[in-house]
Amino acid sequence: MMKALRLPGRALGGFDHGVHPPHHKERTEDLPIQRLPFGSRFVMPLGQHIGAPSVPVVKAGDAVRRGQLIAGPGGFVSVALHSPVTGKVLDVGPHRYSDGTFREAIAIEADPYDSQEFEGAPIDWESLSLEAFIGEVQKAGIVGMGGAAFPCHVKYSLPEGTRIRCLLINGAECEPYLTTDHRLMVERPEALLHGAEIVRSKLGAEEIVIGVEKNKPDAIEMLQRSIGPGQPVRVVPLEVKYPQGAEKMLIKSIFGVEVPAGKLPRDVQIAVNNVGTIVAIADYFQKGMPLIERVVTVSGPGVAYPANLLAPLGTPIRDLLRFAGGLKEETRQVVMGGPMMGASIADLDAPILKGSSGILALTANETGRPEERPCIRCGRCVEACPYFLNPARFARLARARLYEEMAEKYNVMDCVECGCCTYSCPSGIPIVQHIRTAKDYLRSMTRKEK
Repeated sequence: MMKALRLPGRALGGFDHGVHPPHHKERTEDLPIQRLPFGSRFVMPLGQHIGAPSVPVVKAGDAVRRGQLIAGPGGFVSVALHSPVTGKVLDVGPHRYSDGTFREAIAIEADPYDSQEFEGAPIDWESLSLEAFIGEVQKAGIVGMGGAAFPCHVKYSLPEGTRIRCLLINGAECEPYLTTDHRLMVERPEALLHGAEIVRSKLGAEEIVIGVEKNKPDAIEMLQRSIGPGQPVRVVPLEVKYPQGAEKMLIKSIFGVEVPAGKLPRDVQIAVNNVGTIVAIADYFQKGMPLIERVVTVSGPGVAYPANLLAPLGTPIRDLLRFAGGLKEETRQVVMGGPMMGASIADLDAPILKGSSGILALTANETGRPEERPCIRCGRCVEACPYFLNPARFARLARARLYEEMAEKYNVMDCVECGCCTYSCPSGIPIVQHIRTAKDYLRSMTRKEK
């Protein structure tokens, strides 16, 4: 029988393993969110979430309003897409993605004479059934905004007999440099608490728990001060350790419960959402605004003026960097996301997506890797892995292209690619990159079999 969920009054002993990279949050943690000025051209990829791509409902030449539906869900594990600006559809076709590949997208030219104000109305969420609420979340295009971009409504679609006792809000934001959730907790605590109450009420959860790492004392204080009398909400300060924000690690730290391999948080009666996701839900039901903009941290030693920017989706990455003073000459790499799990950007004209939490400009000091040497079997990667896997073995098997063996015998698909192994390796072996290659191959073979 699965271990019963405990609801303790304070964090338990944390989780085992993990690493302690430098935070580098001092550049932006105290900077208020600024709205990025609207540009002229926006590109909205149809597949910027996990699952089936969205299906266009507009064509070249169509006039669109800010927040208007431009693509519907392409299936159950899919979400709607909305125009981030008022303007005209330029085309529907292949556009360059941040990794350099071409993917189907809708390009929109903004109307230079429009104020770009969003016009919407509140939605009466209290009168909605759970099924109708789930439909509204899908219609709003809301996905996990911590980076994974998993359609939010799918999490709320519970199998029959499943009960959610706790809504867990992930405010750990353990990736170095990133401060988007931090600033949302400080500047918009009422929206966070309102969105959380909407979800808690619809899922029938007993309480809301917000986990925040202790390196964000102002966020912890602001949330605690904003909780009203009788609200079933607790803020739990967490040990500062990476990857504290991984949902299974967060559950272990707060509740002392391990989510078994192959299982989901709902299997231990918990639903987990990111801070940005919950604020997006509040914006939709309070103002009728679908997911058309998000907060992005622009930071790193390669930019002159780091910032937390509220940017319309589809904005070229170049526009955010220009607002931050442009790239310094010594910049060597621009990364989408955080330095641990983010990916290098191949084209600065690629757009900001729903899952884009950060844009980092890094110099040789941050990107330079030690010369790769043979594995010395020191076991540091095993000690660092929070999922108790054997990363060194994965690297050896991947180099030998024994991908099926990695999946069948050693559960490589349980790896979340957090990067702890690569970070801790004294031989400079890019272990997580080998693992990603193996997983990409295994996924492609699965698609072919279907």
